[in-house]
Amino acid sequence: MKGISKWFSALFAVAVLTAGLAAQTSGAARYDQDIQARVAKQLAEKKEFQQVQSSVEDGIVTLTGSVDIYQQKLDAAKKVRKLENVQGVRNQLEVSSRVPDEQLTATLDRKLYYDRMGYDNTFNFVTVSVKDGVATLGGETMSYMARDSAVSIANFLPGVKDVVNEIKVAPTSSFDDSIRMRALRAIYRDPVLGRYGSDPARPIRIVVNNGNLALYGTVESTMDKQLAGMRANQVFGAFKVENNLEVAKKS
Repeated sequence: MKGISKWFSALFAVAVLTAGLAAQTSGAARYDQDIQARVAKQLAEKKEFQQVQSSVEDGIVTLTGSVDIYQQKLDAAKKVRKLENVQGVRNQLEVSSRVPDEQLTATLDRKLYYDRMGYDNTFNFVTVSVKDGVATLGGETMSYMARDSAVSIANFLPGVKDVVNEIKVAPTSSFDDSIRMRALRAIYRDPVLGRYGSDPARPIRIVVNNGNLALYGTVESTMDKQLAGMRANQVFGAFKVENNLEVAKKS
């Protein structure tokens, strides 16, 4: 009897849950026509959404059609999601602009090098790869602001179909900040290495995370790479040093 009672209890719970979901779906569906009208109005107000179509079922809005850049795809979904009674958004928009992967990679790489030039640019290292229009960003930045800036550049670049953000952000640490500054002085005050500070877009990049120091970027010779590594290893407080500098290929 106890087993049968448990079985009936479980069956009753499933029935109640099913009925609840059905009621919720039915409740959401009654707003579909109103949602559809408001979505159409919102999209019609923006020129960049002229090629976007929408449909609504049980409060879920499906967006189809095309936009010029990936950021517009994100903006369309965000705009719709804010509308009252919208339960969710299926974003099936496609980016209409087409650019070869190799060209996209080169353009993004150049833009990211010049992003946020100045104090913290030396302490950021962002990588990019593109496959079938999907841009994957990696590396590490000193702040969320620098990371978001890099992602924004990719989002707004014509030809990018999607953006995968794998950039790590270093933890806030006064200890790490002191290592960054000591490494900066050790490297750029060297009479040989100082010239890498003349182009703010292509510095020797100094990345510090929990006391671990890593160097990135491109130098002109093997001797410069070795010298930079030696200077970094002399920085007080650094637990470990990785010399990831690359030597430029001679043409």
